[in-house]
Amino acid sequence: MNLETERLILRRWEESDAEALYEVAKDPDVGPIAGWPPHQSVAESKQVIRDVFSGKEAYAVCRKTDGRAIGAVELKLNGHTDMTARSDECELGYWLGKPFWGQGIIPEAAREMLRHAFEELGMTKVWCGYYEGNTKSKRVQEKLGFRYQWRSEGVDVPLLAEKRTGHVSSLTKAQWQWDRLYEAACAVRDARKISDYVTCGEVSAAILSGSGRIYTGVCVDTCSTLGICAERNAIFNMITNGEQEIEKVIAILPDGKSGAPCGACRELMVQLMPGKYKHIEIMMDREREKVISLGELTPEWWIG
Repeated sequence: MNLETERLILRRWEESDAEALYEVAKDPDVGPIAGWPPHQSVAESKQVIRDVFSGKEAYAVCRKTDGRAIGAVELKLNGHTDMTARSDECELGYWLGKPFWGQGIIPEAAREMLRHAFEELGMTKVWCGYYEGNTKSKRVQEKLGFRYQWRSEGVDVPLLAEKRTGHVSSLTKAQWQWDRLYEAACAVRDARKISDYVTCGEVSAAILSGSGRIYTGVCVDTCSTLGICAERNAIFNMITNGEQEIEKVIAILPDGKSGAPCGACRELMVQLMPGKYKHIEIMMDREREKVISLGELTPEWWIG
Protein backbone atom coordinates (compact mmCIF):
# COMPACT_ATOMS: atom_id res chain seq x y z
CA MET A 1 0.00 0.00 0.00
CA ASN A 2 1.33 3.43 -0.95
CA LEU A 3 0.78 6.55 1.12
CA GLU A 4 0.57 9.99 -0.46
CA THR A 5 0.97 13.61 0.59
CA GLU A 6 0.79 16.80 -1.44
CA ARG A 7 4.31 16.37 -2.84
CA LEU A 8 5.32 12.83 -1.95
CA ILE A 9 4.62 9.16 -2.48
CA LEU A 10 5.65 6.80 0.32
CA ARG A 11 6.01 3.31 -1.11
CA ARG A 12 7.65 -0.02 -0.40
CA TRP A 13 11.33 -0.30 -1.25
CA GLU A 14 12.34 -2.25 -4.36
CA GLU A 15 15.76 -3.63 -5.28
CA SER A 16 15.64 -1.38 -8.33
CA ASP A 17 15.93 1.57 -5.89
CA ALA A 18 19.49 0.54 -5.00
CA GLU A 19 21.22 3.05 -7.27
CA ALA A 20 19.05 5.95 -6.08
CA LEU A 21 19.58 4.86 -2.47
CA TYR A 22 23.34 4.71 -2.91
CA GLU A 23 23.45 8.24 -4.36
CA VAL A 24 21.95 9.74 -1.19
CA ALA A 25 23.21 7.24 1.41
CA LYS A 26 26.91 7.48 0.46
CA ASP A 27 27.10 11.06 1.79
CA PRO A 28 28.99 11.12 5.13
CA ASP A 29 26.69 13.92 6.36
CA VAL A 30 23.59 11.69 6.18
CA GLY A 31 24.12 8.31 7.87
CA PRO A 32 26.61 8.78 10.73
CA ILE A 33 24.54 11.44 12.52
CA ALA A 34 21.66 8.92 12.54
CA GLY A 35 23.85 6.01 13.65
CA TRP A 36 24.81 4.18 10.45
CA PRO A 37 27.87 4.36 8.15
CA PRO A 38 27.81 5.75 4.60
CA HIS A 39 27.06 3.18 1.92
CA GLN A 40 30.12 2.06 -0.02
CA SER A 41 28.50 0.64 -3.14
CA VAL A 42 25.27 0.04 -5.02
CA ALA A 43 25.56 -3.62 -3.98
CA GLU A 44 25.59 -2.61 -0.31
CA SER A 45 22.52 -0.41 -0.84
CA LYS A 46 20.74 -3.36 -2.48
CA GLN A 47 21.59 -5.51 0.55
CA VAL A 48 20.23 -2.82 2.88
CA ILE A 49 16.96 -2.79 0.93
CA ARG A 50 16.72 -6.57 1.34
CA ASP A 51 17.71 -6.82 5.00
CA VAL A 52 17.01 -3.45 6.66
CA PHE A 53 14.22 -1.82 4.69
CA SER A 54 12.14 -5.00 4.77
CA GLY A 55 9.99 -4.02 7.75
CA LYS A 56 6.24 -4.15 7.34
CA GLU A 57 5.98 -0.36 7.62
CA ALA A 58 9.23 0.71 5.92
CA TYR A 59 8.76 3.16 3.04
CA ALA A 60 10.89 4.91 0.47
CA VAL A 61 10.28 8.67 0.41
CA CYS A 62 9.75 9.66 -3.22
CA ARG A 63 8.82 12.92 -4.89
CA LYS A 64 5.77 12.73 -7.11
CA THR A 65 7.64 14.57 -9.84
CA ASP A 66 10.01 11.67 -10.62
CA GLY A 67 9.24 8.78 -8.21
CA ARG A 68 12.92 8.48 -7.24
CA ALA A 69 13.77 7.42 -3.68
CA ILE A 70 15.40 10.30 -1.80
CA GLY A 71 15.03 9.14 1.81
CA ALA A 72 13.38 6.68 4.16
CA VAL A 73 10.65 6.68 6.77
CA GLU A 74 9.47 3.77 8.89
CA LEU A 75 7.20 2.77 11.73
CA LYS A 76 9.19 0.17 13.65
CA LEU A 77 6.66 -2.20 15.16
CA ASN A 78 6.86 -4.33 18.29
CA GLY A 79 9.83 -6.67 18.04
CA HIS A 80 11.82 -4.28 15.87
CA THR A 81 12.32 -1.44 18.37
CA ASP A 82 13.77 -1.21 21.86
CA MET A 83 11.61 1.79 22.77
CA THR A 84 8.47 -0.22 23.55
CA ALA A 85 7.28 -3.79 24.03
CA ARG A 86 3.63 -2.98 23.35
CA SER A 87 1.89 -4.02 20.15
CA ASP A 88 -0.14 -0.79 20.09
CA GLU A 89 2.98 1.40 20.17
CA CYS A 90 5.79 1.84 17.65
CA GLU A 91 8.88 3.90 16.84
CA LEU A 92 9.15 6.45 14.04
CA GLY A 93 12.43 6.59 12.13
CA TYR A 94 13.44 8.74 9.16
CA TRP A 95 16.31 10.22 7.16
CA LEU A 96 16.64 12.25 3.96
CA GLY A 97 19.29 12.78 1.27
CA LYS A 98 21.25 16.00 1.78
CA PRO A 99 20.26 17.65 -1.54
CA PHE A 100 16.68 17.71 -0.28
CA TRP A 101 17.24 19.17 3.19
CA GLY A 102 15.44 22.36 4.16
CA GLN A 103 12.34 21.73 2.03
CA GLY A 104 10.04 20.34 4.74
CA ILE A 105 10.00 16.91 3.10
CA ILE A 106 10.54 14.73 6.17
CA PRO A 107 7.95 16.59 8.31
CA GLU A 108 5.48 16.15 5.45
CA ALA A 109 6.24 12.43 5.16
CA ALA A 110 6.24 11.89 8.90
CA ARG A 111 2.86 13.60 9.38
CA GLU A 112 1.35 11.10 6.96
CA MET A 113 3.05 8.24 8.81
CA LEU A 114 1.58 9.46 12.09
CA ARG A 115 -1.88 9.59 10.54
CA HIS A 116 -1.35 6.08 9.21
CA ALA A 117 -0.15 4.88 12.62
CA PHE A 118 -3.04 6.30 14.62
CA GLU A 119 -5.94 5.99 12.17
CA GLU A 120 -5.11 2.79 10.28
CA LEU A 121 -2.73 0.74 12.43
CA GLY A 122 -4.47 1.33 15.76
CA MET A 123 -1.42 2.77 17.52
CA THR A 124 -1.94 4.61 20.80
CA LYS A 125 1.58 6.05 21.05
CA VAL A 126 4.51 6.65 18.71
CA TRP A 127 8.08 6.97 20.01
CA CYS A 128 10.97 8.76 18.34
CA GLY A 129 14.61 9.39 19.23
CA TYR A 130 17.73 11.24 18.11
CA TYR A 131 21.38 11.30 19.07
CA GLU A 132 23.02 14.30 20.70
CA GLY A 133 23.97 16.83 18.03
CA ASN A 134 21.35 15.80 15.47
CA THR A 135 19.59 19.15 15.58
CA LYS A 136 17.70 18.53 12.33
CA SER A 137 16.04 15.41 13.72
CA LYS A 138 15.25 17.26 16.93
CA ARG A 139 13.53 20.07 15.01
CA VAL A 140 11.47 17.57 13.00
CA GLN A 141 10.17 15.98 16.19
CA GLU A 142 9.31 19.37 17.64
CA LYS A 143 7.42 20.32 14.46
CA LEU A 144 5.48 17.05 14.65
CA GLY A 145 4.43 17.73 18.24
CA PHE A 146 6.47 15.05 20.00
CA ARG A 147 6.81 15.57 23.76
CA TYR A 148 10.31 15.16 25.19
CA GLN A 149 10.63 12.24 27.62
CA TRP A 150 14.21 11.51 28.66
CA ARG A 151 17.95 11.61 27.96
CA SER A 152 20.17 8.50 28.09
CA GLU A 153 23.95 8.44 28.39
CA GLY A 154 26.18 5.75 26.91
CA VAL A 155 23.74 4.46 24.30
CA ASP A 156 25.25 1.78 22.06
CA VAL A 157 25.52 2.63 18.36
CA PRO A 158 26.47 -0.84 17.09
CA LEU A 159 26.87 -0.01 13.39
CA LEU A 160 29.52 2.58 14.26
CA ALA A 161 30.99 0.74 17.28
CA GLU A 162 30.57 3.72 19.62
CA LYS A 163 28.44 5.13 22.41
CA ARG A 164 26.42 8.33 22.34
CA THR A 165 23.91 10.36 24.29
CA GLY A 166 20.36 9.64 23.16
CA HIS A 167 17.16 11.63 23.51
CA VAL A 168 13.67 10.10 23.42
CA SER A 169 10.30 11.72 22.74
CA SER A 170 6.78 10.38 22.29
CA LEU A 171 3.37 11.38 20.94
CA THR A 172 0.10 9.79 22.01
CA LYS A 173 -2.93 9.49 19.78
CA ALA A 174 -4.85 11.90 22.03
CA GLN A 175 -2.04 14.49 21.87
CA TRP A 176 -1.91 14.12 18.08
CA GLN A 177 -5.67 14.64 17.85
CA TRP A 178 -5.59 17.72 20.08
CA ASP A 179 -2.69 19.19 18.08
CA ARG A 180 -4.65 18.74 14.83
CA LEU A 181 -7.71 20.36 16.39
CA TYR A 182 -5.65 23.29 17.62
CA GLU A 183 -4.08 23.79 14.19
CA ALA A 184 -7.50 23.62 12.51
CA ALA A 185 -8.99 26.16 14.93
CA CYS A 186 -6.04 28.54 14.50
CA ALA A 187 -6.32 28.28 10.71
CA VAL A 188 -9.82 29.84 10.70
CA ARG A 189 -9.29 32.38 13.47
CA ASP A 190 -9.39 35.82 11.85
CA ALA A 191 -10.84 38.68 13.86
CA ARG A 192 -12.48 41.16 11.51
CA LYS A 193 -15.30 43.66 11.17
CA ILE A 194 -18.01 42.71 8.69
CA SER A 195 -20.24 45.78 9.15
CA ASP A 196 -20.96 48.48 11.70
CA TYR A 197 -23.05 45.88 13.54
CA VAL A 198 -21.24 42.57 13.03
CA THR A 199 -17.75 41.34 13.89
CA CYS A 200 -16.44 37.81 13.77
CA GLY A 201 -13.45 35.53 14.21
CA GLU A 202 -12.13 36.64 17.58
CA VAL A 203 -12.79 33.13 18.86
CA SER A 204 -12.44 29.99 16.77
CA ALA A 205 -13.24 26.37 17.53
CA ALA A 206 -12.64 22.89 16.18
CA ILE A 207 -14.44 19.67 17.03
CA LEU A 208 -13.49 16.06 16.37
CA SER A 209 -16.52 14.09 15.22
CA GLY A 210 -17.31 10.44 15.80
CA SER A 211 -16.01 9.61 12.32
CA GLY A 212 -12.66 11.27 13.01
CA ARG A 213 -13.33 14.31 10.82
CA ILE A 214 -12.56 17.82 12.05
CA TYR A 215 -15.09 20.65 11.75
CA THR A 216 -14.36 24.31 12.49
CA GLY A 217 -16.27 27.48 13.21
CA VAL A 218 -15.76 31.07 14.38
CA CYS A 219 -17.79 33.32 16.63
CA VAL A 220 -20.11 35.90 15.08
CA ASP A 221 -20.92 38.89 17.32
CA THR A 222 -23.81 41.27 16.58
CA CYS A 223 -25.50 44.26 18.17
CA SER A 224 -28.44 42.06 19.16
CA THR A 225 -28.90 38.46 20.26
CA LEU A 226 -28.31 37.11 16.74
CA GLY A 227 -24.64 36.27 17.36
CA ILE A 228 -23.29 32.77 17.82
CA CYS A 229 -20.32 31.12 19.51
CA ALA A 230 -17.52 29.45 17.58
CA GLU A 231 -18.28 26.07 19.15
CA ARG A 232 -21.90 26.10 17.99
CA ASN A 233 -20.85 27.18 14.51
CA ALA A 234 -18.48 24.20 14.36
CA ILE A 235 -21.25 21.89 15.59
CA PHE A 236 -23.71 23.19 12.99
CA ASN A 237 -21.03 22.67 10.36
CA MET A 238 -20.76 19.06 11.49
CA ILE A 239 -24.53 18.57 11.42
CA THR A 240 -24.73 20.14 7.96
CA ASN A 241 -22.28 17.47 6.80
CA GLY A 242 -24.42 14.64 8.13
CA GLU A 243 -22.77 13.89 11.48
CA GLN A 244 -24.05 14.26 15.01
CA GLU A 245 -21.52 12.79 17.45
CA ILE A 246 -18.75 14.82 19.07
CA GLU A 247 -15.61 13.42 20.66
CA LYS A 248 -13.41 16.44 21.37
CA VAL A 249 -13.84 20.24 21.44
CA ILE A 250 -11.30 23.05 21.54
CA ALA A 251 -11.94 26.79 21.46
CA ILE A 252 -9.18 29.36 20.90
CA LEU A 253 -9.86 32.62 22.75
CA PRO A 254 -8.75 36.15 21.72
CA ASP A 255 -5.56 35.80 23.80
CA GLY A 256 -4.62 32.60 21.93
CA LYS A 257 -5.38 30.35 24.87
CA SER A 258 -8.04 27.66 25.08
CA GLY A 259 -11.03 27.71 27.40
CA ALA A 260 -14.39 26.22 28.35
CA PRO A 261 -17.52 26.57 26.18
CA CYS A 262 -20.31 28.82 27.42
CA GLY A 263 -23.53 27.51 28.91
CA ALA A 264 -25.44 27.68 25.63
CA CYS A 265 -22.79 25.62 23.83
CA ARG A 266 -22.74 23.06 26.63
CA GLU A 267 -26.52 22.82 26.54
CA LEU A 268 -26.49 22.24 22.78
CA MET A 269 -23.98 19.42 23.14
CA VAL A 270 -26.00 17.80 25.91
CA GLN A 271 -29.21 17.96 23.89
CA LEU A 272 -27.42 16.68 20.81
CA MET A 273 -26.00 13.65 22.66
CA PRO A 274 -28.19 13.16 25.75
CA GLY A 275 -27.00 9.62 26.36
CA LYS A 276 -23.32 10.22 25.64
CA TYR A 277 -22.55 13.86 26.37
CA LYS A 278 -20.64 13.11 29.58
CA HIS A 279 -17.83 11.57 27.54
CA ILE A 280 -17.21 14.57 25.27
CA GLU A 281 -13.72 15.90 26.00
CA ILE A 282 -13.08 19.64 26.38
CA MET A 283 -9.62 21.20 26.16
CA MET A 284 -9.49 23.63 29.06
CA ASP A 285 -5.81 24.61 28.98
CA ARG A 286 -3.71 23.55 26.01
CA GLU A 287 -0.44 24.76 27.52
CA ARG A 288 -0.88 22.41 30.47
CA GLU A 289 -2.78 19.81 28.40
CA LYS A 290 -5.66 20.00 30.85
CA VAL A 291 -8.70 18.15 29.51
CA ILE A 292 -11.99 17.54 31.30
CA SER A 293 -15.21 15.90 30.23
CA LEU A 294 -18.48 17.67 29.50
CA GLY A 295 -19.92 15.53 32.27
CA GLU A 296 -17.62 17.33 34.71
CA LEU A 297 -18.63 20.72 33.29
CA THR A 298 -22.33 19.81 33.30
CA PRO A 299 -22.82 17.43 36.25
CA GLU A 300 -26.53 18.01 36.79
CA TRP A 301 -28.42 18.40 33.53
CA TRP A 302 -31.81 20.06 33.97
CA ILE A 303 -33.69 17.21 32.25
CA GLY A 304 -31.97 14.68 34.51
